[in-house]
Amino acid sequence: MRIGIGYDVHRLAKDRKLVLGGVTIPFEKGLLGHSDADVLIHAVCDALLGAAGCGDIGRHFPDTDPTLKGVSSIKLLKNTYQIINTKSRAVINVDATIIAEAPRLQPYLESMKQNIAETLGIDPEQINVKATTTEGLGIIGKGEGMAALCVALID
Repeated sequence: MRIGIGYDVHRLAKDRKLVLGGVTIPFEKGLLGHSDADVLIHAVCDALLGAAGCGDIGRHFPDTDPTLKGVSSIKLLKNTYQIINTKSRAVINVDATIIAEAPRLQPYLESMKQNIAETLGIDPEQINVKATTTEGLGIIGKGEGMAALCVALID
């Protein structure tokens, strides 16, 4: 068994959709990035790639690649899953935390969990997604960005 840790952070910006875990969430701002900037999926990809000893998301999906401009991060997760499958690795579980001051994410967490499980071809019970705030501290607490942390176990 192998474990990997993933982390991602993106700035919030006007005129962008907010996509987390492949779910579009109504909000006045979205995350700024080359792709859809889904911090949750990016952290999951990094955790899986790390567990498999395959580098990181920037190595496989660089923000300099014009074909990835605006791409759904779910597509990046599908490609990540194919990469770890070449190492004959199976996902045991994924535990992720989104760090954001707003909006309230509780109503969307189950859909995020389902999207990740479906993309990885595993049971939703193998996925845990939760959210927390920084209680007003730092750039996330000021509403300037969002982050996500993830731990993945593979066999």
